[in-house]
Amino acid sequence: MSLARGFVKALEFDIDDMIAGLKRWVECESPTFDAHAVNRMMTLASEDLVDLGASVERIPGPTGLGDCLKASFPHPASEQGGILIMAHLDTVHPVGTLETLPFRHEGGRCYGPGICDMKGGTFAALHAVAALRQAGIDTALPIHVLLTCDEEVGSPGTRELIEREAARHRYILVPEPARVGNGVVTGRYAIARFDLLAHGRPSHAGAALAEGHSAIREMVARIPEIEAMTDDDCTFSVGVVQGGQWVNCVSTTCRGEALSMAKRQTDLDRGIARMLQLNQREEGGVGFEVRLGVVRPVWEPNEATLALYGHAKAVADELGMSLPHSSSGGGSDGNFTGAMGLPTLDGLGLRGAGIHTLNEHIEVDSLIERSRLMAGLMARLV
Repeated sequence: MSLARGFVKALEFDIDDMIAGLKRWVECESPTFDAHAVNRMMTLASEDLVDLGASVERIPGPTGLGDCLKASFPHPASEQGGILIMAHLDTVHPVGTLETLPFRHEGGRCYGPGICDMKGGTFAALHAVAALRQAGIDTALPIHVLLTCDEEVGSPGTRELIEREAARHRYILVPEPARVGNGVVTGRYAIARFDLLAHGRPSHAGAALAEGHSAIREMVARIPEIEAMTDDDCTFSVGVVQGGQWVNCVSTTCRGEALSMAKRQTDLDRGIARMLQLNQREEGGVGFEVRLGVVRPVWEPNEATLALYGHAKAVADELGMSLPHSSSGGGSDGNFTGAMGLPTLDGLGLRGAGIHTLNEHIEVDSLIERSRLMAGLMARLV
């Protein structure tokens, strides 16, 4: 069907059905490190994709992690690249979070673990495709979907898959949460993760305390040193610490994880060098060790990404809503595709707040508004 002016506003969405469907997704808890839980979520998403008319391929996940999904909607050129909806279905919330953060619809909000980051936006994006199909509107380009399992830990096992799949497509659409003011994301800061390991010397904490050297105390001394390196160009934070096993033993090891973020790649590279300089081992093995983990490259918008944003802005204008754009802190898989120079538009998901907390929620109105935005954008792309 050819596109008539105003067709986006005429697309049909049933808000009650969408909320009920999203409830199923949110109540299928899927923390990254629980492969069985993530796979249950992938099975649910696969079933929904098939119901929406897509063909689905399940890809075994990286060692110790869940599976991934590739899907394609019917199109005469479905074997070719076109539009890639790229999202993750893992969350930071452990199984059991529903007991303290149950799915609930209160006023203009829906609450639940992972509802904003990013099950809600992913669910809306898929239903945008379904609405186009139901209306008989054919997109010029085939629509493909990639759902991954480890984004919340930096995508260490899926980066190769993401880059390989993205390279086949003209446009990459990422339904991560919307930015403040209904904004979208046209660039992201560079991010590095570090594994920290403090080494101590064991002793009996009651009978020979002075003979030991606590790895926990070593880690505690290093944390303010690391975080004090934060400046306007590069931030440092320690978010994970685990140490000791027996209270009557002076701890031998203490592990931690740190994160560094910078607006420019050169600043992140400088930050990485500073972190690695903290490596120090004394005689007898006591000391501190820093290992570089996953790095997300800086994504700076190019002309192709800004042109893609221009198409989205035109749809937003038609819908009568603002759509500012900006670069953003906090990584996503858009870092990879944007850094490859591929036209990438991120932050296309739902409006909400409380991401990664027990107050995580979406604004219900954004379910249909953002679905219309995605549908109109996909229909415009050639």
